[in-house]
Amino acid sequence: MSDERRTRVLRAIVEDYVATNEPVGSKALVDKHELGVSSATIRNDMAALEAQGLIAQPHTSAGRIPTHMGYRVFVDRLDEIKPLTAAERRAIARVLSGPLDVDEMLERTVRLLSGLTHQVALVQYPTATKAALRHIELVDLAPGRVLAVLITDSGQVEQRLVDLGQTVGEDDLAGLRDAFNRELRGVRVTAVAAALAAVTAAPELAAARAAIAQAIAELAALVRQERLVMAGAANLARAGRELGEHIGPLLEAFEEQVVMLRLLASMADEPDRVSVSIGSENALESFATTSVVASSYGVDGTEARLAVLGPTRMDYPTTMSAVRAVARYISVILAE
Repeated sequence: MSDERRTRVLRAIVEDYVATNEPVGSKALVDKHELGVSSATIRNDMAALEAQGLIAQPHTSAGRIPTHMGYRVFVDRLDEIKPLTAAERRAIARVLSGPLDVDEMLERTVRLLSGLTHQVALVQYPTATKAALRHIELVDLAPGRVLAVLITDSGQVEQRLVDLGQTVGEDDLAGLRDAFNRELRGVRVTAVAAALAAVTAAPELAAARAAIAQAIAELAALVRQERLVMAGAANLARAGRELGEHIGPLLEAFEEQVVMLRLLASMADEPDRVSVSIGSENALESFATTSVVASSYGVDGTEARLAVLGPTRMDYPTTMSAVRAVARYISVILAE
């Protein structure tokens, strides 16, 4: 019975500390939570939890705060992830509704996730090793200049201005577009460079064909490139006191996408599972005062991760629920 009660005491300490950012005392626990025992018994339970390294006393005569190990036990023993409210579910549906290309969807997703959790949100672009080209469009902008647009079957859109090196008429440009689509439609992005050799054009259009082919090869490489979008860095800056000396390296890390991608890659990657990395569990030392809540999303061949990052004093149930719900929602969108 005492172990069960101590688990309830730990949960109450975590919940109260997350809500108030103040150490939690035994009297406050008795007054607020229906624990069914006296303050003296709660003090004994708190002493046992402290001996186990699950809570700590920041200074003499103060209440207790959770340690990183305490947060880990709290997260591991959550009976269920707190469901989103009806208003939060409507907000997700509203923000992500309508026809969206991948860029717009991820921009909306990262802002939505940051808004729901009041933390930093990160969304990795879907890895596209199995993505195939759906369409190539060439838009005439000016004599000798076109906009090359590449669209994949996963909905990702990449575009680039191309200097053709010669003036090309409307009919010839349409012929070039048809030639590229004929050879490249359905070709995986990893095979585009090789497939471009099969695209032919009249000798007088050789310069234009070469310029377009180079642009398409570069766009296909961009599709495969690992990238992410982030939002909510100001939320982390406001938590500077809790992050201590790590706030500077953290903000610097946000400027280096490769660092953030490494962080996401270190997280567990099981479908429809939310993983949580707390404090020193993070692979990178500069993230030792933060927690990361992550989940994978996508469909076969286009999976990636999204995550929320914040101080260890985090509302884990709400954050885990938001991460899971948003990951599921955009997975459905990508599958359509």
